[in-house]
Amino acid sequence: MREYWIETALEDLLDYIQPTNFIVDSTEYNNIYKTPVLTAGKSFILGYTNEEHNIFSDLPVIIFDDFTTATQFVNFRFKVKSSAMKILAPKSSLVNLKYVYYYMQTIRHNSDTHKRYWISIYSKLNIKLAPLPEQRAIATKIEGLFSELDNGVANLLRAKEKLEIYRQAVLKKAFDGELTKEWRINRNDLVTGEDTLTKIKEYRDINYKSQIDEWTENLKQWEADGKIGIKPKKPSRIDVSAFDDYVIDFYTPSEWIKCQLADVLFGLTDYHANGSYEILKENVTLFDQEDYAVMIRATNFEKKDFSKDLKYINEHAYNFLSKTKLYGGEILVGKIGNAGKIYLMPDLKRKASLAMNLFAIRVDQKNILSKFLYYQLKNFYQEKEILSYVKGVGNPTIDKISIRSIHINLCSVKEQTRIVQEIEARLSICDNIEMCINQGLNKANVLRQSILERAFEGKLLSEAEIEACKKEPDWEPAEKLLEKIKNESRAVK
Repeated sequence: MREYWIETALEDLLDYIQPTNFIVDSTEYNNIYKTPVLTAGKSFILGYTNEEHNIFSDLPVIIFDDFTTATQFVNFRFKVKSSAMKILAPKSSLVNLKYVYYYMQTIRHNSDTHKRYWISIYSKLNIKLAPLPEQRAIATKIEGLFSELDNGVANLLRAKEKLEIYRQAVLKKAFDGELTKEWRINRNDLVTGEDTLTKIKEYRDINYKSQIDEWTENLKQWEADGKIGIKPKKPSRIDVSAFDDYVIDFYTPSEWIKCQLADVLFGLTDYHANGSYEILKENVTLFDQEDYAVMIRATNFEKKDFSKDLKYINEHAYNFLSKTKLYGGEILVGKIGNAGKIYLMPDLKRKASLAMNLFAIRVDQKNILSKFLYYQLKNFYQEKEILSYVKGVGNPTIDKISIRSIHINLCSVKEQTRIVQEIEARLSICDNIEMCINQGLNKANVLRQSILERAFEGKLLSEAEIEACKKEPDWEPAEKLLEKIKNESRAVK
């Protein structure tokens, strides 16, 4: 910092006010009311109240979350949600609160421990104090630069929203038949959607007969061996029960057929271990424990890196959970909590098994492509139908019969392949653009911190701007300014 600046504790500049008197009586907020109810966290304005008593109005102030150390600068009348904050006010008229607030954004303090921080720790931290004219100039310049950054970020976020709209438009056109309309017209070797559905059902019957034949042989062998060991269990037919009272509002091309998932399923299963296996708690890496199988959870798909925070089960548990083995290409559906969310199982090149709170959909890959079905279930119309089947608010759920009831459009495998290619070509461009947008957003955050760091190292203002500050009538070294602040603070007390 510059030689005429000085370091002092935050408590020398700020006083705290307990928020108890300003806590809102009712949390029944409404946007038609006038008075905002605040929290120091990211949500900031929780809602609006019509209460007219005990409104905080001695402004401006900083609200400080006493447990997380999050801060917000406030220059409008407000009430608060709880007592888990401090209201920080300047101790003197000579304190530039906006300058102090911006400095507090540079403080990185560990707040992992659940305790109150302001009185015991945070207020003791130092701030670099500049002469008052420089404080005003620094705060003004930060605001100007941040305003430009905010405009840029807003443009990036709008672009991101448009990308999502475009993605949905691509899926809609794909499953309305529009993406492949001209391609379809110029082909004379395509089977109809009805023929494709017939093949799926025929192959399903053949597969079931094969399972019965295998079971019959195993049963004979078991009996011949004196009925030693576990009796082979007779295979059951795929459950095709579904309800069909949902009002369909999407278009089906004449060459395609509208059907339900129950018509095309080769399997729909969920986790059913009943605790009869061991989940390993150790930090086992993806490659050093080939004897262990990966336990696939919904949380794996919510993370940028699928391989992070994997759970494992041993070989015995993997075999015990035979019906929930995953090989890649299955469509997974959230069951509880994340009910109705759709995921595509990647090929991990290793053993994997289904965890709790997920269903696994298996299909006959010869006649219906997993990716074709996956993208269609991510389509607006299918998402809307899935949402209609989800029950509950606090812990939403969806059941198997609801999943079997979902309506889809079905076409030939050749056209399915073409559709997936058309979708992925477009979505790949979207992904590249989104990656650039995210890079821009990250750079904006880095630049924001860089601006603050330069400001409080005394490097944000140009020499000409500093000279202009020195010519202002209230310029004086920060040491003298701090002495005046302390004297004024003592006089007020």
